[in-house]
Amino acid sequence: MKNRGPRKVSAKWIPFFCLSFFLVGMFLTSNGRIWTPKQPDSRLVSQLQHDQHHLRSASEGITTNQKSAEDKRVLAEFHKTQAAIQSIGRQVSTLKMEMAAARKMTASDIKLPSNKDHFPKKKMFIVIGINTAFSSRKRRDTVRETWMPQGEKLLQLEREKGIVIRFMIGHSAKTNSLLDRAIDSEDAHHKDFLRLDHIEGYFELSAKTKIFFTTAFAKWDADFYIKVDDDVHVNLGALATTLARHRAKPRVYIGCMKSGPVLSDRNEKYHEPEYWKFGEDGNKYFRHATGQIYAISNDLASYISTNRQILHKYANEDVSLGAWFIGLEVEHIDDPNMCCPTLLDCELKAQAGDACIASFDWKCSGICESVERMKYVHEKCGEKNDTLWNASF
Repeated sequence: MKNRGPRKVSAKWIPFFCLSFFLVGMFLTSNGRIWTPKQPDSRLVSQLQHDQHHLRSASEGITTNQKSAEDKRVLAEFHKTQAAIQSIGRQVSTLKMEMAAARKMTASDIKLPSNKDHFPKKKMFIVIGINTAFSSRKRRDTVRETWMPQGEKLLQLEREKGIVIRFMIGHSAKTNSLLDRAIDSEDAHHKDFLRLDHIEGYFELSAKTKIFFTTAFAKWDADFYIKVDDDVHVNLGALATTLARHRAKPRVYIGCMKSGPVLSDRNEKYHEPEYWKFGEDGNKYFRHATGQIYAISNDLASYISTNRQILHKYANEDVSLGAWFIGLEVEHIDDPNMCCPTLLDCELKAQAGDACIASFDWKCSGICESVERMKYVHEKCGEKNDTLWNASF
């Protein structure tokens, strides 16, 4: 059998097929919808896109809200903690004051009136605080035996002349110590102490002075408050007469004004640790009353009481007091009669009928050997016995 090969297309059909394929291609091109996949509706696409955006926004909103809620919770906890800390701080402050008030002290001298309606301050002319120490019992006795009235006379001086005199002293570092009990016993007998909420110490005189004025101002409404050392002789009549002349003046600071050198050498007795604050070496302090005795008016005592927490304390209490008045409208009155030497000077003035207000020895910062010599100074320099009681203030 003869093999049959593939049929060949006749050449005359080629143009026909080409034309047919061309027409079919044109047809398909002109009607693309037949073979083009169906496109989604544009509104549906828009809705889907909107829903997706909404979902994303909602998701982000949930995350943001969660973060915001967390932040608010943390902030609320912070405020609660802060309020708790402030509350604890107030409670601690209150406890400190209550503990200070609860310490064992004598009689009513240290109870500060807290309500003027129930505990009105006593109106006085002068309140005198005699600075003393635990070891100074003999000094106190010589003062009692000379220029300071005792017993009923002390009370009479308050009633008739408006003059209060108290030995001022704080407490020992150990509560209810033998030293404190000795003062309690002495006060029970003489009733002439003002106990201060203060730990005694020589290097704490600035603090003690500030606490004295604060305590005295809280208890008595006086025209003048005086600090004097227990080794100084005082003529009360001369003191009261002098202060009466300044009674109507505001902001009065009276004493023997001085301006001593600022001592930078730590080996010096009155060394000033903060000497650099006063300028170059060799500079002097500003004018201030010497520490043996000075007087301040009611408004200055009020100023100290009000600002006691922020008043800076220098090593020397007389410098501290002068510093507290720097920048204020204060009248500094320099009265040399408040610092008469005990040898000859005060005696001559007493004989002339112009007794000194206070007498002491500069070289000893008080009467030298005051326990032995106070009576002698009182005999030679003291005013007449009836001067104080006959004086009209």
